[in-house]
Amino acid sequence: MNTPQFSVFDPAALLQLSQQFNQAFNPQFLQQLSQIGDPNMFLGALSNSTHGQSAAMAAGLGELGIGLDPAALEKLQVEYTQKLSALWQDMLAARAPHFADRRFSAAAWHGNSLYAFNAAAYLLNAHFLNAMVDALEAPPKIKRKIGFTVQQMIDAMAPSNFLATNPVAQQKIVETNGESLTKGIAQLIADMHKGRVSQTDETAFEVGKDVATTEGAVVFENELFQLIQYTPLTAKVFQRPLLIVPPCINKFYILDLQPQNSLVRYAVEQGHSVFLVSWRNADESLAHTTWDQYIDDGAIKALQLVQEISGQDKVNALGFCVGGTILSTALAKLAAAKVNPVSSLTLLTAFLDFSDTGILDVYIDDMQIRMREQAIGQGGLMPGREFGSAFSSLRPNDLLWNYVESNYLKGEQPSSFDLLYWNADSTNLPGPMFCYYLRNMYLDNSLKDAGKLSVSGAKIDLGKIDAPAFIYASREDHIVPWTSAYASLGLLNPKKPKLNRFVLGASGHIAGVINPPAKNKRSYWTNDGGTNDGGKATDADAWLAGAAEHPGSWWTEWATFLSLHAGKQVAAPRKLGNTEHGVIEPAPGSYVKVRAE
Repeated sequence: MNTPQFSVFDPAALLQLSQQFNQAFNPQFLQQLSQIGDPNMFLGALSNSTHGQSAAMAAGLGELGIGLDPAALEKLQVEYTQKLSALWQDMLAARAPHFADRRFSAAAWHGNSLYAFNAAAYLLNAHFLNAMVDALEAPPKIKRKIGFTVQQMIDAMAPSNFLATNPVAQQKIVETNGESLTKGIAQLIADMHKGRVSQTDETAFEVGKDVATTEGAVVFENELFQLIQYTPLTAKVFQRPLLIVPPCINKFYILDLQPQNSLVRYAVEQGHSVFLVSWRNADESLAHTTWDQYIDDGAIKALQLVQEISGQDKVNALGFCVGGTILSTALAKLAAAKVNPVSSLTLLTAFLDFSDTGILDVYIDDMQIRMREQAIGQGGLMPGREFGSAFSSLRPNDLLWNYVESNYLKGEQPSSFDLLYWNADSTNLPGPMFCYYLRNMYLDNSLKDAGKLSVSGAKIDLGKIDAPAFIYASREDHIVPWTSAYASLGLLNPKKPKLNRFVLGASGHIAGVINPPAKNKRSYWTNDGGTNDGGKATDADAWLAGAAEHPGSWWTEWATFLSLHAGKQVAAPRKLGNTEHGVIEPAPGSYVKVRAE
């Protein structure tokens, strides 16, 4: 039997929804939206379902390979009807309903019985829809897609998102004599022209002036990347340099935001000679660039350049997110030729084993990838704005609707925040490279299998990489689940597990990584009786059960690891580059300043 294919929620649809908020000033449209709290709408639907629609619904789902127990549905219907009827009776009796949701925490939601009922009814409807999804009998991947799509609809229809049903926004219009409404419309129109919802005041930052400010110079460039060498901040430096390979899906300066939260500057301050790959923001000239070129002309070329400029046969290498996948693939290709250019490997929230890709799995299936391949697989660009929309859809209330309410309905000016400025600075990717990555990594999970993939004719075997590995994951990461990052331990140094060290940090994909020690925030976990002494902890849950929590930043753990593999200390170089590769321009270079718009 063929597995049914489901079209997934298009990430661009979220952007379109936000753009359509100008309809919120259409009275007829608002009147329709205000019906969300009307129990008759839902009770009528349930009544129809109980009179023959349940069987039809079950039959339709069955054709798609999805089961819904009629008894479970009936139980949900009864429970829902009882709760909604009780809520309706409370409103008629002027009894304020109790609900706890930060979207409706303002006093205006609780001070008026109609608005309070509207919010409570919305939350009840949301609970019922999610309960129906939970009751479905379906393969995990299909059920996750259904649940994701339903949640997108639920979040989009929150009464806080619409002027007609948001008492806080209405109150502000009165208090400001309409100024908030005027500002909101102006900001909506401006964002429609930009094609995205503004999350921060983008005029407050400039790359190279306010962010990406660590001093250095570009010492090499080709069509794929610029290589930045940073100016030493100590009289002596470790003999072996550090090469950082960031993700090409975003700009590198997430690792060099401002001096107080820059991982790059921290490494320089620790006495390391730091080099960094600044990927080019792909344009039409790179429309036919392949995954192999990112390995050969990108990561491998960067490794060779750092060896040449530093005069060292081995360097320390760090790969973040997709950069970690690219770097590991490059090292495996070199290992196939019995070349080992690294004294250590650091991977930050990176996939090597794509068995569990978390919520991103909702965007990955053969049909979706075939559509991408047909559109851009032989040439074209994957627009950066689609990445932004997709990532926002993973946490829509925090990354989309929160700003729709504040920017458009309340007319508030977004505050300045360096991380959100970086988040809005998207990058394009070459279509062939991106499609290869989706199919071979996300869909087929081929990188983990020795010899299954080849790069320029060389078989890729991650187990042949001969270098101590520091693997970091973030516990609340929704992009790279920490258990998936942990799975890298079984792929690297399979015969020498003591060479691997795993550290788990608090928070998510970005905030967990960018956690400087000076702020003394969050915490991290280590397990010196687990993987660090030979892999006694055979799975992630067992590792965590035996792990110890430490307050503060994991950066100090990494600094200790790195210093062990950096060689002796020598006098810091007086000049950047060498006779063959001289200074081209000051850091952060020109590639990082090219915007995708």
